[in-house]
Amino acid sequence: MISVSDAEHRKQTPDGAAELLVRCLENEGVEVVFGVPGEENIRFTNALARSEKIRYVLTRHEQAASFMAEMHGRLTGSAGVMSATLGPGAINLMLGVADAMTNSTPVVAITAQVGKERNYKESHQFVDLVSMFAPVTKWSAEVPATQAIPEMVRRAFKTAESERPGAVYLAVPEDVDEATDGSDLRPLRRNVVQPEAPSPQQIKRAVELLREARRPVILAGHGAARGGAEESLAAFATALDVSTATTFHGKGVLPDDHPCATGTFGFMRRDYTNFGFEEADVVIAVGYELQEFDPSRINPDGDKKIIHIHRVPAEVDDSYSVDVGIIGDISASLDALVTELDGLRWTVDDEDTAATRKLLAEELERGAADERYPLAPQRVIADTRAALGRDDIVLVDTGALKMWMARLYPTYAPNTCLISNGLSTMGFSLPGALAVQLARPQTKVLAAVGDGSFLMHSQEIETAVRENIPLTVLIWEDNGYGLIKWKMDLEVGENSNTDFGNPDIVQYASSFGAKGYHIESAGDLLPTLREALADPGVSIINCPVDYAENMNLIEHLGHLDSAL
Repeated sequence: MISVSDAEHRKQTPDGAAELLVRCLENEGVEVVFGVPGEENIRFTNALARSEKIRYVLTRHEQAASFMAEMHGRLTGSAGVMSATLGPGAINLMLGVADAMTNSTPVVAITAQVGKERNYKESHQFVDLVSMFAPVTKWSAEVPATQAIPEMVRRAFKTAESERPGAVYLAVPEDVDEATDGSDLRPLRRNVVQPEAPSPQQIKRAVELLREARRPVILAGHGAARGGAEESLAAFATALDVSTATTFHGKGVLPDDHPCATGTFGFMRRDYTNFGFEEADVVIAVGYELQEFDPSRINPDGDKKIIHIHRVPAEVDDSYSVDVGIIGDISASLDALVTELDGLRWTVDDEDTAATRKLLAEELERGAADERYPLAPQRVIADTRAALGRDDIVLVDTGALKMWMARLYPTYAPNTCLISNGLSTMGFSLPGALAVQLARPQTKVLAAVGDGSFLMHSQEIETAVRENIPLTVLIWEDNGYGLIKWKMDLEVGENSNTDFGNPDIVQYASSFGAKGYHIESAGDLLPTLREALADPGVSIINCPVDYAENMNLIEHLGHLDSAL
């Protein structure tokens, strides 16, 4: 066999469409592509391998690649990129694409497609992918020729990253992948859509409404986190002395130890955070988006005045009828309101805010001292918080643990507690943690996952080991689909078809070349977490959890007086 050097190989390879596509990705600042190659895009795959700027991470499932791209986009604000072959490979990407779209996260999905000579008829592995992706993307298109690549790639990234961000899909036919006519084409200059200044007239209208308010409250959502509005939000809440809750996606945009912070909104039943909203007459929604949770939860009678502060107009909903919409840069809008309100403050709900904060703190403190085994959810949360620094990152998968972590895990910075709450997809956190670790190599990253979600993408343990990406996974084990069981118990009084078995996690992890741990007492968890997070390798921790606390929590919340 004759071998050639990388330089000689590069020189011998024609500068065609595949190389042009990679140059366009490099021009967009792409540093990593997650995916699984196929027969129909082998030239694109080879061109990526020759790139000095882009790392290709080979995954064990296309769906896992889509979650990696999504979490990369969620954390960085730049579109995460995923790649797959045509047909089944492309379809496997769709869940992560839809998840990114509903979670307002920028991603670009690029897959192969059959050549144009057979895309008009029944043909092997051909399905109309552009039409399939259209409902779950901002833009879905097929690249018709090499000449279209620079413009279509630029449009893809501009569309994905502009507010509200979301998903874009590009299909590259096999004959375009094979084309050799790209040497004279160049990527287009990158430009970014900048937020506009808020309208002075709308600021004035909001000030007039607020001056008449008795009990305003703030609800901060995903848009505030994406927009980097944490400093302005803290200054706004402090200046007005107004209770502030966040959505699951907004966790950390106001630190949970801020005096105005009252926790996270979105638990499936009435929680501590609801109380301030029940008495409110004005809701100041900062970066809130309807897919984060149903607005009827904060305005069931449709009688509250709503000030919508965002870079995009609000969706229409009977419970979210906007009285004043301030469209523009969120930080600039909040700063302008502070200036125009000129020292106006509300202190009527200070006691309620303090009481809500006290209830949350006491619940976590009780959990930290709970020695039962299997562990109480509150104990798992307390130890997780103790093991991670303020700026470390935990990805919380969908399941019963999501309900517990979202409402109780103290969060101090945006995008340090990552949850899927648009599509609420199971299985994203383990593969997503790899992408987060690549984007934040100096940060400790933990994937918190139920045992129902764990085996959906546990094959990516091999990816982490092979790619030398640190990975720590904490499995909340209850041998069942805990959230579904919880919901069934609440609404029909019994549960069925929710229990399953699990492998020996220690042996399972070892089979991949990773370290496995099984928690055998409440006192084991915190030191095990600290050991695993300090390890540069891959660690899987199995922690049995007592979900009898689920119904205990519901009973406790049901007995609380709304007046605290």
